[in-house]
Amino acid sequence: MYDILLVVFAVIFVLGVAINIHEFGHFIVAKLFGMRVDAYSFFGLGPRIWGFKIGHTDYRISAIPLGAYVKLYGDEATAPLEGADGQEEVVPESEHYELRPRWQKFLVMIGGPFMNLLLAFMIPFVAALTMGVPSSPAPIVGMVKPGGAAEIAQVKVGDRIVEFDGIENPTWRRINNDSLISPDREIPLVVERGGNRVPLTIKPTKVEQGGNTVGMIDLEPEGEAEAVTVGKIEEGMPAAESGLQVGDWIVSVNGTPIRNRTQMTTIVGEVKDQPINMVVNRNGERKEITTRTKQDDKGTYRIGIGFKRLETEREPVGVGQAVTFAWDQNAEIVRLTAKVFGQMFAGERSVKDAGVAGPVGIVQIISQMVREAGFAGLFPILMVISLNLGIFNLLPIPMLDGGQIAFLGIDKVLSWFGTELSMAVKEKIQLAGLGIILVLMVLVMYLDIARIFG
Repeated sequence: MYDILLVVFAVIFVLGVAINIHEFGHFIVAKLFGMRVDAYSFFGLGPRIWGFKIGHTDYRISAIPLGAYVKLYGDEATAPLEGADGQEEVVPESEHYELRPRWQKFLVMIGGPFMNLLLAFMIPFVAALTMGVPSSPAPIVGMVKPGGAAEIAQVKVGDRIVEFDGIENPTWRRINNDSLISPDREIPLVVERGGNRVPLTIKPTKVEQGGNTVGMIDLEPEGEAEAVTVGKIEEGMPAAESGLQVGDWIVSVNGTPIRNRTQMTTIVGEVKDQPINMVVNRNGERKEITTRTKQDDKGTYRIGIGFKRLETEREPVGVGQAVTFAWDQNAEIVRLTAKVFGQMFAGERSVKDAGVAGPVGIVQIISQMVREAGFAGLFPILMVISLNLGIFNLLPIPMLDGGQIAFLGIDKVLSWFGTELSMAVKEKIQLAGLGIILVLMVLVMYLDIARIFG
């Protein structure tokens, strides 16, 4: 019961903050310009269930638990999604949204996406100032998985990766990220070996991870030794029957000292159906545990454990470096997203393998993160969702902020010829936009469900 409540609160926190910071952007800009805000529904669409009134604004909870909204007096663009107040009141023309200049309407519309982008920037910025930034090891190869993509590509321990997919002096983060979104695709790289530049080609191994298809290059950076600690034990798997416990630090497997998770996974996969003898450190005590492997539905030999998330070493930084770090974090997410969609349109990746998450997928990701890393682990997810929400709302699709901004631009052009879009035409375009959004929602929900059921 506690686990369910934890997930529910986590989902409400992440989605509630991401959506409400967006609506607050519209709200605060409208208030600053003196526009009348009839209603601010901070939870739900449609008819009012409960709320309270301060001044002219009704702060409410609405009936349909999908999103939130701000209702400006005189703005009927999204009226079908909002509850009718049934109130008649004479309102000064100075408070009408529709009677304001286009530049003020533009700022009201842009206020929502701006707040989402600002939140996405502030999360890594504050984290960098308070906790420092993750230290990044030099791209020197410290371990190559036997039989993996790196060994097939003839990458050797001690090689320094000086070029990856056309990028000179890449970071490990960029190498890993680009590999993840390029399964089974040949990637050119150049390594420095013995003072010479050696051109190679690597094809990341295609694997299923969390319901998504990703690519793994099967190597680790030099000095990437880590404590391999059990974070989760799956019911019905050999690890649960062997007495292994969450929190156990795996010291060795079949007499081989374990230095990182990749090595652990490799050894388990190689022993197949043979017994596995492990030495673990449990609260300072040495324990010997014997277990075995079991094939999952994909034919992979596993013992049924998940690893505890690692605490990355961090370095203190100043304000300038924190700004750079936050900008780079957001820019990297945008770059990877654009690259994945580019692969889709180029036919290199199917929609199913694009990793697009809808409501079901987002809830899954949030629930997994809060179980593994607690509430602190939700902030990176909040950053990604807020960033994507801000960018998505800027698309010129009717019903979205970008669509409303497009209307303002069209009206401006038409005003040069002494005309403007009629309300009837706007309503038809809005309905078409609503249809597009509903189709997208059905598609992403189908992909979510398809991933769950394989």
